[in-house]
Amino acid sequence: MKLTSFKTILFSLFGFAALVGIFVFATHTGTSSPEADAIGPVVIWGTLPSATMQKALTEATKVDQRLKDTTYVQKSENTLASELSSAIATGAAPDLVLASQEVLHPISKLIEPISSAALPASTFTSAFIGESSLLAVPTGDGYYGIPFVVDPLALFYNRAILSSAGIAKPPATWEALTGLVPSVALLTPTRQLTRELIALGTYDNVRNARAILSSLFLQTRVPVSTLRGGQLFANLRGAATEESSSGRAVLNFYTQFADPSKVSYTWNSSLLNSQQAFLNGDLALYLGFVSEASFLRAANPNLDFSVSALPQPATAKLKSAYGLLYSFMIPRGAKNASGAYRAAAFMSTSAIQAIAASATGLAPASLTQLATLPADPIAAVAYAEALYATGWLSPTPIDTDSVFSSMITGVISGRLTVDTALVSSESALSALLQK
Repeated sequence: MKLTSFKTILFSLFGFAALVGIFVFATHTGTSSPEADAIGPVVIWGTLPSATMQKALTEATKVDQRLKDTTYVQKSENTLASELSSAIATGAAPDLVLASQEVLHPISKLIEPISSAALPASTFTSAFIGESSLLAVPTGDGYYGIPFVVDPLALFYNRAILSSAGIAKPPATWEALTGLVPSVALLTPTRQLTRELIALGTYDNVRNARAILSSLFLQTRVPVSTLRGGQLFANLRGAATEESSSGRAVLNFYTQFADPSKVSYTWNSSLLNSQQAFLNGDLALYLGFVSEASFLRAANPNLDFSVSALPQPATAKLKSAYGLLYSFMIPRGAKNASGAYRAAAFMSTSAIQAIAASATGLAPASLTQLATLPADPIAAVAYAEALYATGWLSPTPIDTDSVFSSMITGVISGRLTVDTALVSSESALSALLQK
């Protein structure tokens, strides 16, 4: 007998409601009845690297055999939305999607939210980091997914360069960082750079420029996107008076590093990609995600570097660092939705969170797991930053890059004023957010 749509929805709601006990129990104790909580085959599509997730799943299965039939398929963040849409249309949807908040808005219509009956706000907020609020459904009735791991933006520094310049510690504030330019950057008499302090000011050759700008905006309380009347709108100017705006201050700060007439000049568009410049030993400071540490170490074993927390504004009362929050979401058309929910819940337990963090090089999204800092100094930075990680709901990464690149390039070329660049970029982002 075929169920009506109404009955299907009703049974689904009751099924999810019944799982709330599993979620709470699994999150806080990590144990439950194998018979009652069987998962079955679960296919995950995700944007994290396949090698690290396969390692995490292999180790997780040793802890909980119910995950043995969980498989992972890596997908590009730029094509995830279109591939997921096609898979749902053809009845070939995965059971779970693992992606960051950078693709949440583009795929939100393809996700089956977890109702507040199944996942109460009190349980959610007491279990996960603050950035997880981005997963809340705009209507307030539930969440798009269950947080897994977070990859915060941090400051990588070349020990040898800083030491030779008489600098004992990496800068903790942006103001202190700016003050280091004359001591570290090396220029020829014709203002050609032969050693750079940090890659800021341009866009296309600054790896993670999208995340860096996002951090600067969010640290100055510019929300980048806001929800109004059920729709997302861009906000790059923030609070403004006739004399100034937070967004203008961010853009002026960022672009000064590529202005040859400024004492803060230390980067330009003719230089190598910032990650490669850091690997070559020509760049003193590099802004990258914590997950990049293993790649940098493998790519140049002779590079003497370490990692510290992202600099903050000197006047900031609260810390903030952009972080990629990866969460498990159930797509519409999932063949094993209940098993997918159980798998996501088990992956949020303390034991498996620790395994996942170690395998991926990221920080857990679980507050319980973050309460104890690991001995590894880089992991300790990731754990500390995860507690104050922030983000915003954006268009696809490739679309956001297009808007931000035009904004920065327009300003440093002199083609656009800062104010004009902010207004046009706001308009372009809002149009993308409402597609």
